[in-house]
Amino acid sequence: MEPQPYSLTPEEESRLIDDEFADLLQGYISSNHRKKVDIIERAFRFARSAHDGVRRRSGEPYILHPIAVAKIASREIGLGSTSICAALLHDVVEDTEYTVEDIERQFGKKIAELVAGLTKISGGIFGDRASAQAENFRKLLLTMSQDIRVVLIKMADRLHNMRTLGSMAPNKQYKIAGETLYIYAPLAHRLGLFSIKTELEDLSFKFEHPAEYARIASLIKGSEEKREMVYNNFAAPIHRRLAAMGLTYEAKARVKSVYSIWRKMESKHIPFEEVYDLYAMRIIFDPPEGVGEKEMCYRIYAALTDLYRPHPERIRDWITVPKANGYQALHVTLMGPDGNWIEVQIRSRKMDEIAEKGFAAHWKYKIGGEGEEESELTVWLRTIKDILDDPNPNAIDFLDTLKLNFFSSEIVVFTPKGELLTLPSGATVLDVAYTLHSEIGNHCIAGKVNHKLVPLSRKLNSGDQVEVLTSQSQSPKQEWMSFLSTAKAKTRLRKELRREQMPYVEEGRKIFEKFLEDNHIILNNNVITKILGRYQVQTREELFLKLGSGVASIDDYLNVNTSSGARSLVSRLFRLGFSGLKPKRGSSEKASGDSSPAAEAPQINTHNVYVLHDDGKERNYTLADCCRPIPGDDVMGFLCYDGKVEIHSLTCPHAQKLKASYGDRLLAVKWDNVKSEFIANIRIEGIDRHGILQELAGLISNSLEIDIRRLNIEAKGEVFSCSLDVKVSDTSQVDSLCAKVLKINGVKRADRVK
Repeated sequence: MEPQPYSLTPEEESRLIDDEFADLLQGYISSNHRKKVDIIERAFRFARSAHDGVRRRSGEPYILHPIAVAKIASREIGLGSTSICAALLHDVVEDTEYTVEDIERQFGKKIAELVAGLTKISGGIFGDRASAQAENFRKLLLTMSQDIRVVLIKMADRLHNMRTLGSMAPNKQYKIAGETLYIYAPLAHRLGLFSIKTELEDLSFKFEHPAEYARIASLIKGSEEKREMVYNNFAAPIHRRLAAMGLTYEAKARVKSVYSIWRKMESKHIPFEEVYDLYAMRIIFDPPEGVGEKEMCYRIYAALTDLYRPHPERIRDWITVPKANGYQALHVTLMGPDGNWIEVQIRSRKMDEIAEKGFAAHWKYKIGGEGEEESELTVWLRTIKDILDDPNPNAIDFLDTLKLNFFSSEIVVFTPKGELLTLPSGATVLDVAYTLHSEIGNHCIAGKVNHKLVPLSRKLNSGDQVEVLTSQSQSPKQEWMSFLSTAKAKTRLRKELRREQMPYVEEGRKIFEKFLEDNHIILNNNVITKILGRYQVQTREELFLKLGSGVASIDDYLNVNTSSGARSLVSRLFRLGFSGLKPKRGSSEKASGDSSPAAEAPQINTHNVYVLHDDGKERNYTLADCCRPIPGDDVMGFLCYDGKVEIHSLTCPHAQKLKASYGDRLLAVKWDNVKSEFIANIRIEGIDRHGILQELAGLISNSLEIDIRRLNIEAKGEVFSCSLDVKVSDTSQVDSLCAKVLKINGVKRADRVK
């Protein structure tokens, strides 16, 4: 993925820019939007002049980026001239001398408002500080409620940045790919931008796991001929039946993306060969005159199930109850002639455009008054209003809560009065309570699901009728957080818990401020960062809560009584060379400027690749407990508060948050000269028989000379499962172990659990 060196003459550059803009215009002219070519040409000339002489990291002229963003907005999202102009001008205010007022004078109020909205959230959603990240994201979502086109153009901007990510430094690639996978892809999903969501996921995966991406892409290509044969055998009878119905339609096979195949392999612990639903068939039809779209979908469904047997548990009717992002289709999974299950998606032409382009496609079908897309967007924004209004200073909580709302499978449940509620899969009775009202959630004691009494932690299924039971004596509990699935419920519970905790927070604040005053310490960002790290909290509020409630004491880590003691402490603990101390009157400059060897933190350049060393006695890194990576894994480094480098697997859920939230502290790393042994967890499954455990243990301990640290085996009926921890040096040893274990008679599966 190394970027190619850039070398074009000025004449070739000028010709390239003209060609790219001509291509943008050609795509716009062939669309169904009103043709406002003049204003687009003016916007292009203005942006080209403003960015004259400026280059991207790849070396190419900067103006090619706005043209590419405008092209994505026009062709792939379906936006019109106003959005194309805003895309061409989206970096002018941020990067040049021009102001929003200049844009308004030249191009009118609407384009200026879009450019202003894009400037407000410039530099990506995430800045360098956690609090700024959350605030910037609020701005993005609040801007959505004013004009969704701002977010759609921002999505086009991110997609082009991902397509050209190869020119960035490795640690920046991790940051941008991480935040893309954590926030932008789910947001694209929520807005119904299926094609863009899929490409963002694939590109993020490609930069984070290049070898695995190449391997799966190669396997997909290698199986193409066989897949095509299976599809043709399956599709031929369907084509004959639909033609006999006189239907105008298009049928095609859609292969799963590399990322979605990898996700299935990881989540189900299966090899590529066992991913049976590699592709789905999609039927897109133009409804005949006098026949409704919904009715035609069911007619096609009836024709398909006459030909093939449907899977009774894999029928999805997204027409009667569309998804929250507007998606409509009828899905049915059929048993093909070769015994493989194949999913068929049935959609009208309109449904297909909305599925691919989301809210933007609604504009094509808008008929007077308030458009469909505004009303749907309003409903969705209403569901996240609580989150936007919540002044929660913890950015990680904020982003986590939003992610719940962006990227979840949906279920539909009913209240006793028949009101329909759409909730994320995994939602509980308590989620329903908080969805109805904060007070109902705060006092919820249990529920009735389909008239049966259940606890408030009970998970719901689609179609359940749910009644919430309350009591005034009930009050919210911290442990409730663990079984909530909706963003609204988590936000409302967190707000109530914080209200109850405020007296402790205020008490903790007083304790902390008194300590600073007694020891003449000036609080700056470096000092507070070190203190938060020492107490293992994310925010000042969490620190004050710990101190005020007595969970932690200021004496635990900061027990000093004299100014010199404070100086010694801060130089040792915070490594700041006393810059955070307030010198007493009369103290010399020399005294306040002294430093000790302990005060000097190791300098690590986050732009360079950090090489991991471990000679068996000393190592220059620590392993994260959350994912236990071993040499050979795709990993990244994270620069901790205390200057240590913590290593995470790139697939670790906690690492996903770090990439999305602390991009300036990420390190690209590589394993080198690591001689220690590591613990790997192996799962083995198979058919039980007498002596299989002895054979397993003998192979691992004796033949392979690998130490077993823990072994747990369980048999149910004729099947056994085994979990064991072994000491290994790297992933190749794990792969070798699993390959040899699979040769034991009866063993059906052996893989590492990450």
